[in-house]
Amino acid sequence: MTNTEPLILGIESTCDETGVALVRSTELLGDVTATSMEQHARYGGIIPEIASRAHLEAFLPTMRAALEKAAVKLAEIDAIAVAAGPGLVGSLTVGISAAKALALATGKPLYGVNHVIGHLAVDALAEGPLPQQFVGLVVSGGHSNLLDVRNIATDVRELGGTLDDAAGEAFDKVGRLLGTPYPGGPHVDRMAREGDKDAIRFPRGLAGGKDKEKYRYDFSFSGLKTAVARYIEGMRKAGMEPNPEDVCAGFSEAVNDSLTGKAVRAAKDLGYDTIVVGGGFSANSRLRELLSARAASAGLQVRLPPLKYCTDNGAQIAAIGAALVKAGVAPSNPHFGPDSGMPLTQTHML
Repeated sequence: MTNTEPLILGIESTCDETGVALVRSTELLGDVTATSMEQHARYGGIIPEIASRAHLEAFLPTMRAALEKAAVKLAEIDAIAVAAGPGLVGSLTVGISAAKALALATGKPLYGVNHVIGHLAVDALAEGPLPQQFVGLVVSGGHSNLLDVRNIATDVRELGGTLDDAAGEAFDKVGRLLGTPYPGGPHVDRMAREGDKDAIRFPRGLAGGKDKEKYRYDFSFSGLKTAVARYIEGMRKAGMEPNPEDVCAGFSEAVNDSLTGKAVRAAKDLGYDTIVVGGGFSANSRLRELLSARAASAGLQVRLPPLKYCTDNGAQIAAIGAALVKAGVAPSNPHFGPDSGMPLTQTHML
């Protein structure tokens, strides 16, 4: 990679991870992440005020470590990208304030970017440039969405999303039902690998009757979570303890059957040959296995992020920033603020 390519500094602070990364085109030069997850574990969920304070404390050390890892100086960067949403308002505000201060001090252009689209853009750092058009499957604690991506920098359209719980959120809730430590998702995934996925058949939301076409690209996991709760309650009322591994396996299969089936359907409907996956839940082992198998059967390519890119990180922000710069998109208005509900069709702040 030549030094003629723009050097992008990316800043992530949407939730409980403080991430800073340096990217040149599709090459990751340095990436450092600090997390405050341990501070939230005692409460069983993210406490926004704690997360905001943690970002304040972690930002400068994280940025310095990223610059040192990349062997570059702050004066060498060509543009700054910062997560502007979706996310926690307080956490976003810390990152945006830091980015604006850096932009003012260095005189470099600033891009407020969509953190969720970054989850897809980061795949370019692992597997090279993204195809012009693809179906994006974003799966995390807060999102389960199918996107029609016609240009990662300028043209993203939403096909559908969850009507209630996101996949990662549902996994965490089932983890609580089974008494796993926080966050429950990774524990449910682990137990699912040890269970029999055919032992318990849980319902697939929006999969039958008129719902199948009306909600062709949408998901629903709230009813599934309730079905799991009722199953566990019923077993215990009958004087039996449910097999947690089989419960997790049946639940995991129901979630991933829905996610992967609709992702493949969307790609075939649109005539695209690639599905790109992003978000924290993309680390789920059954999702990766089932989607790869179904896509192969349909003649589709699947691009799954390395596990280190699944959780929130500065690399994803720098990656979408690099895509915007390459596309010739103008920097954001310097007066932009955080948008906790930033639409997935908006790649950046104008």
